[in-house]
Amino acid sequence: MRRRLLLVLLLFSAAAVTAFAVPLLSATATERTQRFLISRTADLDRFAALAQQAETSGDNAALVDEVTAYVALYGEPVVVVDARRQPVAQAGLSADDPALADVLDAALRNQPAPTVPTIKPWSSGTVVFARPVGTGTRVAGAVVLRASLERAAGDVMSRWLLVLAGALTAAGGSLLLVLALARWLLKPLADLAVGVRAVAAGERRAHVPGRSGPPEVRELSESFNRMSDAVTEAADQQRRLIADASHQLRNPMAALRLRMDTLSAQVKPEGRRIYQAGVAEFERLESLLDGLLALASAESTATEVAAGGREPELADLGTVVADRADFWQVPVPPAPPVPVLVRCPESDLAQVLDVLLDNGVKYGGAVRVALGADRAAGVGWVRVSDDGPGLTDEELALATRRFWRGRTDQPGTGLGLAIADRLVRARGGTLELSTVDGLVARVVLPLEPTL
Repeated sequence: MRRRLLLVLLLFSAAAVTAFAVPLLSATATERTQRFLISRTADLDRFAALAQQAETSGDNAALVDEVTAYVALYGEPVVVVDARRQPVAQAGLSADDPALADVLDAALRNQPAPTVPTIKPWSSGTVVFARPVGTGTRVAGAVVLRASLERAAGDVMSRWLLVLAGALTAAGGSLLLVLALARWLLKPLADLAVGVRAVAAGERRAHVPGRSGPPEVRELSESFNRMSDAVTEAADQQRRLIADASHQLRNPMAALRLRMDTLSAQVKPEGRRIYQAGVAEFERLESLLDGLLALASAESTATEVAAGGREPELADLGTVVADRADFWQVPVPPAPPVPVLVRCPESDLAQVLDVLLDNGVKYGGAVRVALGADRAAGVGWVRVSDDGPGLTDEELALATRRFWRGRTDQPGTGLGLAIADRLVRARGGTLELSTVDGLVARVVLPLEPTL
């Protein structure tokens, strides 16, 4: 967005400067050309007037002196001829010059002289001016003047340089103005983008400065800050609700458990089936509360890790896998030759493995565990597979959702895989589920950072 805005503003500024400079350059060249023409036309008129006096009085001394002085002063040759093309006064030019033949003929026929093109800085050479001598329709001679363009072209060059310098100054000022305007407009938006990424990463109460930029953007920044506070408060309330509900229900649950255990000896045989069903529901409720508490803890951990509130902890993948496999009485995989240290606390890794191994033992029968590391990719992995029925593609997409349970009559809460997935993702890893001759769960975690 910054590049597009700068491009648009710079193109507009360049167009504005160009629209100002080009006409001014043209006007400057035109004005200098007009002055050049007026000056030389005035000189021709004076020589024509002196030639007319000389033709009337028969004395051309004044004309000769004026022509000689003019050529000496300005270095531009002049020739004055009579009606028979005989020179009356000349200096630097000859009436017999073939290059002047057409010009003299046109002047003696009282024809208008050709126009002079606009003088540019690169103009060079000379221009021939001619004027008939006489009054009315009677032509008594002609005056020819060869004028140099170098001085006029130099003047045009000087003025063009001034105009270009002004245009460059205006362009530089426009550039600074564009950069300042772009920063004023986009800096608050960049701060908002940083704030949005911070909220997405789990940072608590991520605020952005709202003291610069247009009023609409400042208002948006203030709204974002209020939204960030509201999101943080809502997340805190959600975690407190789950944790408080789980904790506050433990005491009455414990009391109810005690009463049911006490009641067990007093239940008559005909009521035993209903009593056992009530105990099963009670145990399910206890398991559900434990799962909610674990989920609340996993959500809190994920938020703190994403916000940078905790330093990364390391766990030896082989040690933790061997410990949990031994606990669940499944074959312990061989230890890797080099310790695999992953960025995950041992307690969280053990909890994830307990969920996967519990599911494998409960639903799959024979369970196999493998682990390893991909040093090039910077990850360590552990795979838990079983020989159970597995899950369909639709079920795999739902397996990590809260309270989802597959096609089974085994007791459970549907929170295990959701908790495991949240803990793994909180540490920058992934939980991958697939069906290959049973359910395969693969946990991938980043390795210990290398220096």
